[in-house]
Amino acid sequence: MTGSLQEKNGKYYAVINLTDINGKRKQKWISTGLAIKGNKKKAEQFLREKLKEFELQENLVPSDVLFSDYLLYWLSLAKLKIDESTYQSYNCIAKAHILPYFKEKKIKLNKITRNDLQAYVNFKFEHGRKDGKGGLSAKTVKSHIVLIKQALKEAVKNDLIASNPSEYITLPKIQKFEASFYSLNQLNDLFIAIKNEPLYPLIYVATIYGLRRSEVLGLKWDSIDFENNTLTIKHTVVDIAKIIEKDSTKNKSSYRSFPLGNDIKQMLLKLKEAEENNRMLFGKEYIESDYIFKWENGEPLKPDYISRNFKKILEKYNLPHIRFHDLRHSCASLLVANGFTLKDIQEWLGHSDIQTTANIYAHLDIERKSNIMKSMTDNFKF
Repeated sequence: MTGSLQEKNGKYYAVINLTDINGKRKQKWISTGLAIKGNKKKAEQFLREKLKEFELQENLVPSDVLFSDYLLYWLSLAKLKIDESTYQSYNCIAKAHILPYFKEKKIKLNKITRNDLQAYVNFKFEHGRKDGKGGLSAKTVKSHIVLIKQALKEAVKNDLIASNPSEYITLPKIQKFEASFYSLNQLNDLFIAIKNEPLYPLIYVATIYGLRRSEVLGLKWDSIDFENNTLTIKHTVVDIAKIIEKDSTKNKSSYRSFPLGNDIKQMLLKLKEAEENNRMLFGKEYIESDYIFKWENGEPLKPDYISRNFKKILEKYNLPHIRFHDLRHSCASLLVANGFTLKDIQEWLGHSDIQTTANIYAHLDIERKSNIMKSMTDNFKF
């Protein structure tokens, strides 16, 4: 397959020479997005990558293609099949870690072995961080292998390799996660301290309902039924390589409804009133969106902003450090302390599997179990 660089409107275009199923030749013009001045080498690299993609897409995938090139091809296909946020996550992992490693090794698809993949796992676990201060976590390394395994599974399906060598990798043990959380008294201290902070309503709502960051930022006015006093989780906002807004939740269990407590109802009504005032104040400069939590000019808040400023708020009021996500764990700890079952917590937090709830929060049940122990031993008189 051949191609060339062409100039148009001050920018480089990659022109790919194709042949359709009837043998008719045609050209496909693809903008590089690069200005002509000073970008010729980048444009040439862009052309080479596009030629590789089209060769693979035209079923000209040789089994001796470099594994790094095959992975690029697989990503281009996966983009059409998987959720946008999943694709962005895969793309970031591939470009930051997998592609550079295997491109340097020049390992071909039909030559890749379990030992090659095991060497990758070991290297990333021991030395994988970009800052040179150690390796990646076991959980992160596992996510890399999940991606590689899917790509190689597709290669097996297309008869490019006989078997999937990633099936036999030994992964580092993932340490059991123990969530950090605030006690009831600490949450009271937090809410009293931040009462006048702009982020207070968002933090309070996220804590009471145990919402993920993506869920609280995804709350829209159509999520609130003021007449029937319900709040429904049905939109999310995530930030991987770019902000992704979805009219969907993490899983079916994440789509859930809550009763709208009176304090939260009044809080939301005040936000609604403030929104109307800001719309008039900013006039044509106001950015229209249906999201509840936003700047005064209507622009929705971004995920990274929430995490960074939650940390700053805790420092400002000399409160113990926890992550924003730990408010969700704090919610769970209160539910446990108040005698609710793991099934109750699973439904409140929107876990798809009760085992997930048990793995994360079972250790919080120790106080209730202590009461059971006391009750049992009190039955016996010596």
